[in-house]
Amino acid sequence: MAVDVVAEAKIDRSRIDVASYAMNPVNNPVWITGIVEANMLTDPPVALGTTVERTATFLGRRIEYVLEVVEYESESLLAMRSIRGPFPMDVHYEFEEESGATLARIRVKGESKGFYKLAAPVLSRVVRRSIRRDLETLKDRLESDAARSSDPHVEIARRGRATVLCVDPLSHT
Repeated sequence: MAVDVVAEAKIDRSRIDVASYAMNPVNNPVWITGIVEANMLTDPPVALGTTVERTATFLGRRIEYVLEVVEYESESLLAMRSIRGPFPMDVHYEFEEESGATLARIRVKGESKGFYKLAAPVLSRVVRRSIRRDLETLKDRLESDAARSSDPHVEIARRGRATVLCVDPLSHT
């Protein structure tokens, strides 16, 4: 069964701020449901051909996969295709200016295989709910007072009782 789901949200931040944050693999574990770790396998910055390895949990299973950037437009589009993983998938992030804010859109397409083929009847619903939650988290992070600093590449994330300072290492040279 094929999965093809889209979700979008309006975020009250500039397109540059939203895209810079969302397109940076360093931030993936902070705002993407289930992502435990994300590492660039190629040298920064993100560009056409960049590969990113992600470790995630999905439907109670730990999965590792590698995505390759197949389309890239700075501050507006990041399209990735899996080149290694449990099932083929495409992930697209799009960012558009909209009335002084940003319309963020995520589209996930894929084919279920193996264990995930057994879960096919509910897979689209689970993925749709997951990417909606991701966009809500992205919106909350970027619109919160804690995320607003003089440097848009610095974020303060609260995890439990700990405060974690996340700095985009690619923006500071």
